[in-house]
Amino acid sequence: MHARNLSRRDVLRAAAAATLAGSLAACGKNDDEGADANGVVTLDLWHGQVDTGKAAIDSLITAFNSSHPKIKVVGGGGGVTADSMLQKVTAGLAAGSYPDIAYIFGSDLASLTKSPKVADLTGQLKIDDYWPAAKDAVSVKGKVRAAPALLDSLCVVYNKKLFAAAGVAAPKDGWTWDDFVATSKQLTNPAKGIFGTGWPGVGDEDTVWRIWPMIWDLGGDVVSGDGKKVGFDSVGAQALGTLDKLRTDKSLYVDPKPGSEQLYQVFLGGRMGMVATGPWQLPELKDAGLDYGVVPLPSYSGKPLTISGPDTWTIFDNGKAKVKAATEFVAWLAEPAQDIQWDMKGGSLPITKATADLPQWKKHSTETNGLDVFVKALDTAKVRPTITTYPQISQHVGEAIAAVLLGKLSPADALKQAVDQCNQVLAVPN
Repeated sequence: MHARNLSRRDVLRAAAAATLAGSLAACGKNDDEGADANGVVTLDLWHGQVDTGKAAIDSLITAFNSSHPKIKVVGGGGGVTADSMLQKVTAGLAAGSYPDIAYIFGSDLASLTKSPKVADLTGQLKIDDYWPAAKDAVSVKGKVRAAPALLDSLCVVYNKKLFAAAGVAAPKDGWTWDDFVATSKQLTNPAKGIFGTGWPGVGDEDTVWRIWPMIWDLGGDVVSGDGKKVGFDSVGAQALGTLDKLRTDKSLYVDPKPGSEQLYQVFLGGRMGMVATGPWQLPELKDAGLDYGVVPLPSYSGKPLTISGPDTWTIFDNGKAKVKAATEFVAWLAEPAQDIQWDMKGGSLPITKATADLPQWKKHSTETNGLDVFVKALDTAKVRPTITTYPQISQHVGEAIAAVLLGKLSPADALKQAVDQCNQVLAVPN
């Protein structure tokens, strides 16, 4: 969740995930009870949070431990940030020394469930209380394999000062990708080093997840209904064509480095008119004193649609008592009284609509410019499929997008390459 850039959560980890299928099955702790002589169950939580996120979860852990004397949560974090959590957990599983709970990115969950040490929480959580995007993100093959930890959505933030200087009308709900392209061109001013918009260009998941709302809006999907081939072969060229138009118009800043930090620095520095981002960016915008507005993503159809990239609290089997206690803890975190603390201090959107209806959240939303737009977007948010092959699909799609952004391949050629590569991946039984 924190390293507050989009790629904080979604750097491809295919190599690490692949190791889960084999050697992990026989590894782990063999503590059938999990409680000490006094009946206290101690839980090792690897959360990977830093700064405000760490302060928020530490405060919640203290409150939980005070109100649950038979459970003690130790939030050491595993000594890594959330971006490195998959590798840390994978190594721990292989060594037979892993946490009771870990903060796992949603895009990594399906691969991680190849290990039998990931607990099955089906029937243990009030999953129907979650926003649909959160519910979908923790479900793998029809089973609940984690609890939602963070919820976000993708919208467009724009610089009001640059719009006014260029004499361009502010974007509104219902705008189209053609509007976005035209607006980007109008905002671009090479003499002043101003770009209309930007896109990550290294081909990682940060590059990829932004294109899925475009694919979904066009009637496509990541994979077909039967999961045997891609679902974007007939519409991908149009989505890539939109990026190519931005490139040929010279209105697109392509960030050449992982992390997208340069892209956001250009925007925060007042040299980019619009950027697609999430609610985690709002504190930085406020601190920078930027006069900004927030609108939903544009679409081809005129209908609202976006993507959410939820993160998860994943529980590992270190004995029945520990799994039960860990489930109690993550369920407690999702209750409105705790959820709102995490949301306001840690930067998440409410996990449930009940939290969003709280007076505290409504006040917070009113005081935070644009936050309500991100929450409203959850009504139309979809998530990436929780399938084990997603990291490989993302890699190939990312390469195709980067090739278009850099002018190395046409949209049609890039799409063909990605479709062929992804279909080969999907042809292998999982």
